[in-house]
Amino acid sequence: MALFDLPLPALREHRPELEEPADLDAFWEGTLSRAREHEVLLDVTPVETGLDLVDAFDVTFAGHDGAPVRAWHLRPAAATGPLPVVVQYIGYGGGRGRPIDHLVWAAAGYAHLVMDTRGQGGVWGSGGDTPDPVGSGPAAPGSMTRGITSPETSYLVRLQTDAARAVDAARALPGTDGRVVVTGGSQGGGLAVAAAGLVPDVDAAMPDVPFLCAIRRAIDITDADPYQEIVRFLAANRGAEEAAWRTLSYVDGVHLGRRARCRALVSAALRDTIVPPSTVFAAANHWGGLHGEPGALAEVEVYPYNGHEGGGSVQRERQLAWLAEAVPLTPRG
Repeated sequence: MALFDLPLPALREHRPELEEPADLDAFWEGTLSRAREHEVLLDVTPVETGLDLVDAFDVTFAGHDGAPVRAWHLRPAAATGPLPVVVQYIGYGGGRGRPIDHLVWAAAGYAHLVMDTRGQGGVWGSGGDTPDPVGSGPAAPGSMTRGITSPETSYLVRLQTDAARAVDAARALPGTDGRVVVTGGSQGGGLAVAAAGLVPDVDAAMPDVPFLCAIRRAIDITDADPYQEIVRFLAANRGAEEAAWRTLSYVDGVHLGRRARCRALVSAALRDTIVPPSTVFAAANHWGGLHGEPGALAEVEVYPYNGHEGGGSVQRERQLAWLAEAVPLTPRG
């Protein structure tokens, strides 16, 4: 794919005007307060994986409105003290898969919580285990437009609430020290951005090619799914445009990442037609701006010749080195 978005110097300066709803903070405070009325950890059960060096647990925690969400918890078997937790979110269409799919962070010495994605897990990977028990009105095939005409019914609101509650669950797990890092790629990167904005004391964020940022611009400049699910929905539901844009403003990562207080290592790929690079830079350049200088806490690792695969294992190595400094296994001081 040829370069199609802004040139890199312009991307580094790209900080679009904000279109936040006036009640954004009140909406999310109420949504998370309702979710937190439920005890977060519902079940933690050891599972046999055949791995001698990693202990694995099947976790169920209470997500949006208390609905059960599944996760894997992995930790180094030799760990003797409490550990920081890396909370990982999954890309669009995938589920939590199997424990053996997720060994990097435990191998690096961290505890690891892998959140399943409600109602997904049927497109790639090794499946998912979390239903989405909430109905919706008309929607285009896929997950993006379920309940899109109101933030109170939006699937994306439920998913981002789950992501915030996964941070709560990570802190409640035995053998953890309260420090939490959020990460993921594509949809998972978008959920990491949301969680860092919705939970004010997250310690670090590592979103890769994050989806759901600058959503309106993404829809205007890419023909790729999943963003085109919204276009197809609006093409068939011509009177729903205003309500849909209003709903999407509550889940946009530019707005939520602006509320983050932690450092972030973000990755962007300049030939990515699924998550256009200008949408990633929009979130990074506004990062933390509600509390300080916009973008000062975010650095962007750029892959000029890659598409949506981004940096792959090279980026994972970059994250390992960055995290060892940002959230070391042994707390400083």
